[in-house]
Amino acid sequence: MHDTLDYFSRDPIHRRHHQDRLTFRALYMHTEQFILPLSHDEVVHLKGSLLVKMPGDEWQRFANLRALLADMYTQTGKKLLFMGSELGAWQEWNHDAALPWEREREPMPAGLGRFLADLGAIYATTPALWLSDPDPSGFGWIDCTDVEASVVAWTRGTIEDGSFIVAVHNLTPVVRHGYRLGMPRVGKYDEILNSDSSHYGGSNVGNLGGVEAAAEPFHGLPASTVLTLPPLASLILRPRA
Repeated sequence: MHDTLDYFSRDPIHRRHHQDRLTFRALYMHTEQFILPLSHDEVVHLKGSLLVKMPGDEWQRFANLRALLADMYTQTGKKLLFMGSELGAWQEWNHDAALPWEREREPMPAGLGRFLADLGAIYATTPALWLSDPDPSGFGWIDCTDVEASVVAWTRGTIEDGSFIVAVHNLTPVVRHGYRLGMPRVGKYDEILNSDSSHYGGSNVGNLGGVEAAAEPFHGLPASTVLTLPPLASLILRPRA
């Protein structure tokens, strides 16, 4: 996660020069069984909290942090979060003090907590996100080359039997209207997670709960859809049964 944190700590205007920080891991991620940690070592010794590492104002910091976590949970590999990550603390961890539980009563940290709860529930109930971790066929790039827009998208799971998801990450504070994305198959897709939901403290930009992919090949895939990509946000799409 070091490269990923380095990427997310950069101002979005410069991220187009560093997209390899997000994509390089795909070259080796199936060579071993990996754990993806955001551990205590990242938030001690004057390194700053996860929230402080994120660029921008308070709203953008929380949006970046939600997108970072969504990126982590939709990648291959098991997840490891340090205690208190859901609190969105400003101060780094102090082993001589309690966690700042009072943050749960503040709107933005409370939204982050709800987001992590929903993200964890989706992860636990969606085998596509973990069953195929050791199998290279369980991960596929849709597009990792749109460096100017800082958008990356991939699939997890098995395309053939429909047990897959599509993860899309827009890592600039710009809403992308009419963004065409290749899809593995024709049909309707439910937007099962939108990190920009107002429920989580976001701006509530999205796709009204779902999209439909038509038989228009794009990105080397047999179908495509047109999305509205929220700012500094991640979407998880799942084919409708």
